[in-house]
Amino acid sequence: MAELNLDKIYSSFLLAIEDTDTLDKLIDIQKEFLGKNSVISEERKNIASLNDHDKKKYGQKIKEITENIVNDIESHKLKLVKAKYKNREEKEFTDITIDWFENTGTKEHIISSVMEEVVQIFSSIGYTVAHGPEAETSWHNFDALNTPIWHPARYESDTLYLDKKLDNLLRTQTSTVQVRHMQEKKPPIYIVSPGRVYRSDQLDSTHSPVFHQIEGLAVDDAISFTDLKGTLEFFVKEFFGKDIKTKFIPHFFPFTEPSAEVLVSWKDNNWLEILGCGMVDPNVFEKVGFKKGTQGFAFGVGVERLAMLRHNIDHIKNFYDNDLRFLRQF
Repeated sequence: MAELNLDKIYSSFLLAIEDTDTLDKLIDIQKEFLGKNSVISEERKNIASLNDHDKKKYGQKIKEITENIVNDIESHKLKLVKAKYKNREEKEFTDITIDWFENTGTKEHIISSVMEEVVQIFSSIGYTVAHGPEAETSWHNFDALNTPIWHPARYESDTLYLDKKLDNLLRTQTSTVQVRHMQEKKPPIYIVSPGRVYRSDQLDSTHSPVFHQIEGLAVDDAISFTDLKGTLEFFVKEFFGKDIKTKFIPHFFPFTEPSAEVLVSWKDNNWLEILGCGMVDPNVFEKVGFKKGTQGFAFGVGVERLAMLRHNIDHIKNFYDNDLRFLRQF
C-alpha cells in the first residue's frame, strides 16, 4: 500500500487555518483533517495492513501530524476567543468611572500657572530667572542673610534640619538663591527666584509646611527705595489690576534695612499684606564679597497667597489635595 505524503497534508492544513477568522470555520477545518471521514482517519485504519516495520514508522508519523494539527487548532482557537472578547469589549463595554477617550490634553496646576505669570511680569522689565537647591546649608539660608545664631527663625521648631549639627536644612526661603547668585555674578543683577520652600509650620488655612515663594533681587548703581516702590507698584497692578491701591508700612527683616510690607486695598476695603521687601542690608553684600557702598533691594512673595487672594480660595490645603473638582476651575 502506498503511503500518503503526510507533510503535504499538514501544509494544506496550515494554509486552511491561516485566514480562518471564526470558530465555526475552525471547527469545519478540524473535521476535515481529523474527523471520521478525514484522510488521516482513513490512513490510521490502513496501518493494520502494513508489516511490523512500516506499521511502527508510519504510525509514528500519523501520530506526530495529528498532534501538530490538534495543537495548532487549540492555539488558533485561543487567538480567536481573545479577539472575540476584545472586539466585544471595545463595542459594548462602558466604564462609567472614567472617560478613557477624553482628549483634553494637559493643564498647568494653579500654583505653576500663578508662578509663571509672576515670573513673566518681572521678565517684561528685564529680570531673569535664577534657581538653586532646596536642600541648603545654614550659611546660605541664615548666616549670609544676616540672621544671627540666636534668631528665632533658626530654632528647630521653625526649621526642618537635615542633620544633628544643624548645618544643613530644607531652605526656608528662596533668598538662598540670591546669595548663591551674588557669589557667582557681579552687579548689575536683576533676578527672580521661584521655588518650593519648607518651614516647620502647622497646617491651617494660610500656613503649610511646604509652600512656594518668588523672591527678587536688584543690585545696581545708585538704586534706591524709590526704585523698589516703583517696581512693586508695577507688579501689583499687572497682577491684580490697574485700579488696585497699595501702601508700604515699616517692618523688620534681618537681611534688609529699611524693610517694609506691601499691602493692597481689597474688596472689603481692608488692607491685606501680600509681600515683604526692603533695601539689602550692607552685611549681606559684605558676606558675598561685594564692595562697600553697593546698593540693592530685595522682595519676596508667597505664590499660594497671591492665588488665594485672586481666586478667593479659603484654605491653602486645597492646592495640595489633588481634587480635580477644585483644580479644573483654573
